[in-house]
Amino acid sequence: MKPSEEPAERLQKVLAAAGLGSRREIETWISEGRITINGRTAKLGDRIRGVDRISVDGRPVKALARGTETRHRVILYHKPEGELTTRKDTEGRPTVFEALPPLRGSRWVSVGRLDTNTSGLLIFTNDGGLANKLMHPSSQIEREYAVRVLGKVTDEQLTMLKKGVRLEDGMGKFDEITEAGGEGANHWYHVILREGRNREVRRLWEAVGLTVSRLIRVRFGTLALPRNLPRGAWRDATEEEISGLSSAAGMTATASASKPKSKSKLKSRSRGKLSLPKVRRTPRKH
Repeated sequence: MKPSEEPAERLQKVLAAAGLGSRREIETWISEGRITINGRTAKLGDRIRGVDRISVDGRPVKALARGTETRHRVILYHKPEGELTTRKDTEGRPTVFEALPPLRGSRWVSVGRLDTNTSGLLIFTNDGGLANKLMHPSSQIEREYAVRVLGKVTDEQLTMLKKGVRLEDGMGKFDEITEAGGEGANHWYHVILREGRNREVRRLWEAVGLTVSRLIRVRFGTLALPRNLPRGAWRDATEEEISGLSSAAGMTATASASKPKSKSKLKSRSRGKLSLPKVRRTPRKH
């Protein structure tokens, strides 16, 4: 097929598939004039082909050639408190992206966010389409949190949290609340909700007069925070984990994040042992 006959695709779709960001994020870049196509400023609605030269903030974007399969990856990261879910911070505070492994030709997209004072499971992928599906409200994917609440919680307050309370951006509720023990003034609960609104878990408890003293995300969809994953460390998701995430998002897993299985791994699996990707830490630049 000649380059002129190649089907054109929407700019934000191609860049999202290359892992540069979510479609919504890239549409914002287009509106801000940060993207060029063959030297001219891109605009919303533009379509591109493999021969087109794309730049973001003056830097050429590589790995967009058609007919080549991008190796999609998904990693699980145990975010500690104190890190921001942003690429750069003007005040020089640590960010989650500084703790991730480098990528060539694409970049990590965070599946949702956790605020500075929240720790736990964060999922990253270079598959923009998967990230977009997982974050879209229509997917209704469960998020589970371990919450330490300061003060006595009454049955009436729990009923309100399950039925729904009014927040400044609309009604909110927990789909499930399970007591998880505790001593003194602090009590632990596990809560499940299917939304990703900003600070929603904390705001829901505050709406009924209670304060969250600690918050940990322990599960996103089919992925639970691994017990052997220390804070500040990451590991690649397994093929089974990626398949489960893709199914939850209504997609088919088209690319594997894992390397081909070696004979030794196949042998260990046949003996009933589970071989998981190695837990890693990325050295920070500062």
